[in-house]
Amino acid sequence: MIKVAIVGTGFLARTRARCWKRVFGAQVACVVAARDGAKAAAFAREHALAGACTIDEVLADRSVALVDLCVANRAHRELCERAASAGKDVLCTKPLAAYCGDGPVDDRAAMLARAVDDADAMVEACRRASVRLFYGENWCFAPAIVRADALARASGGAIVEMRGWESHSGSHSPYARDWSHAGGGALLRLGAHPIGAMLWLRRGSARVTSVTAEVRSADGAPESWGSCVLRFDDGSVGVAHGSDHMLGGMQSHLTVLSTAFRFECALSPIDTLRAYAPRDGAFGGEYIMEKVDGQAGWSTPIPDEEWSSGQQGLVQSVAEALVRGSAPSCDGVLGREVVRIVYSAYLSAAEGRRVAL
Repeated sequence: MIKVAIVGTGFLARTRARCWKRVFGAQVACVVAARDGAKAAAFAREHALAGACTIDEVLADRSVALVDLCVANRAHRELCERAASAGKDVLCTKPLAAYCGDGPVDDRAAMLARAVDDADAMVEACRRASVRLFYGENWCFAPAIVRADALARASGGAIVEMRGWESHSGSHSPYARDWSHAGGGALLRLGAHPIGAMLWLRRGSARVTSVTAEVRSADGAPESWGSCVLRFDDGSVGVAHGSDHMLGGMQSHLTVLSTAFRFECALSPIDTLRAYAPRDGAFGGEYIMEKVDGQAGWSTPIPDEEWSSGQQGLVQSVAEALVRGSAPSCDGVLGREVVRIVYSAYLSAAEGRRVAL
């Protein structure tokens, strides 16, 4: 039995709890909430999990193999280093690291250096402790993208262009609106998904050499929209953006153009089921899809959102690696590169120039 500890009780932790329960041979041994044990206990009851505990109890429990970090970005490095020191493998959600310092957020070069330093420290802590650092980029496990990767490698075609985006009406987390917790806005929260998927698709074949970007922000808050252009060393390009301005449900999509093929990878919405209802509430309390608040009119209820988004494939891949003793298929090194690209994009937007990597 693989025993996992989930750290966090927010939206992502709820998703992870559902996914881990579907993995044969895995058990969520406990749930940790950093400041509120009662909240963790309530979460455990809600999801029929074993119980709640403190982070110290998790790290001292030899039966816990993996710590699944579903916490605010500013806590990633500390918790990763502590888990690694205790001999635990770590699954860390995206972004792997972020600038969440107490200093001004207008020095983008300093933010870049600090964020990359934190990511490097996490990778090094796990290497030094001989544990694995799994990077929780669910797009790399979404069925559409996994299938596209297999077809691309079989085709022999050369990828020349990629376009990816995730857009919705704003984050579930109140921390997302605070630089000191999130370390960035829509480009970091949402744009990191297509960036990570692009890097994963090009693994071993091309690397990013420069970034150009624009962002939209107001009143000193993290950006609500950001877009960046990635140039690869083989001459191909990628365009990634994230936006908090889209009503009517989340949209997650990746287009891949090649000399031999074209892929349109839809993660959300998908139209395997289309529904029409003449009034809101026609389907009772049934969930439709992320960021859709009503049921009236046409909608696309996603049959299995964890599966189509890649969240289920992610935890299944982690579980298999734990059992087999194999390396992560999506690791901290990839997460570190996503951090470097996003913060280089922030520097580009601030200084109005292309930033070489």
